Amino acid sequence: MSGRDLDAAGITEPRLRESYARCRELNAAHGKTYYLATLLLPPGKRPYVHALYGFARYADEIVDDLASTLSDEQKAQWLTGWGERFLDDLDRGHSTDPVCAAVVDTVTRWRIPRAHFEAFLTSMAMDLTVREYQTYDDLYQYVYGSAAVIGLQMVPILEPSDPQAYDHAMELGVAFQLANFIRDVAEDLDRGRVYLPLRELAEHGVTRADLERRELTPALRAALAAQVSRVRVLEERSRPGIAMLHPSSQPCIEAARVLYCGIVDAVAAIDYQVFQRRARVSMSRRLAVAGPAWLRAVRARRRFGPGHVRGLVDNA
Repeated sequence: MSGRDLDAAGITEPRLRESYARCRELNAAHGKTYYLATLLLPPGKRPYVHALYGFARYADEIVDDLASTLSDEQKAQWLTGWGERFLDDLDRGHSTDPVCAAVVDTVTRWRIPRAHFEAFLTSMAMDLTVREYQTYDDLYQYVYGSAAVIGLQMVPILEPSDPQAYDHAMELGVAFQLANFIRDVAEDLDRGRVYLPLRELAEHGVTRADLERRELTPALRAALAAQVSRVRVLEERSRPGIAMLHPSSQPCIEAARVLYCGIVDAVAAIDYQVFQRRARVSMSRRLAVAGPAWLRAVRARRRFGPGHVRGLVDNA
């Protein structure tokens, strides 16, 4: 992370700067589209968004990647222990964990509710025991903690002018997550999971066994198209919330909306062949969105300023 970003955010303590830098590395390595959008924020806000991403990514690695040689029970113990230490650190307002130090600092500066992180950790634990969801309501219990609360965590940093921004942030977070589920059907099957509501698949004559055969049929194509429609509805419903954020934050979230929800357009563009290839938003598309967004971001900062860049607590 550039020293300029950390300086602008008022982050001066060396170990804390190292933690923010680690979170930034996780974001850059694993969330390329998200990271690109983050660069549209004022420099002083970027470290905090990197910290929130770093927390989510590290928890996901515990569940899926870091502990690949461990049993689900051992992963659950690891996740529980790490999560409890993090929550204890939140209560103390300080952490020595290489990732969580930055997260605790971010939560404290921006007064982000503890409950959002409790919900997230609950959903991460569900990944170790729940392999499928019958209805969308069932799935939403998981998606609330894994995606909706990510939007809720972000909003204070983005500085809302209207409380309804929180509801719209949840809608956009869920749209992002559902887009991932559609794109990653094959990858999730490799992990023994199905995140598409089974009863909705059944309405199109598709079963879990059909998914596991990894053959795109007309019925499955129709079922995936229906899931894509839900993403587009949520995306559209979320859009008014962007105008409720500080002007310097709006280009970032608008670009993220276009690019991340664009995953479902990429899925449709490959005719829903999710078993044969991974749908991707092309680099040319990313640049076509990011370029004009960068100009809007610069103009917004010049006209309206960067907003609070050192946290609501420091600027109270």
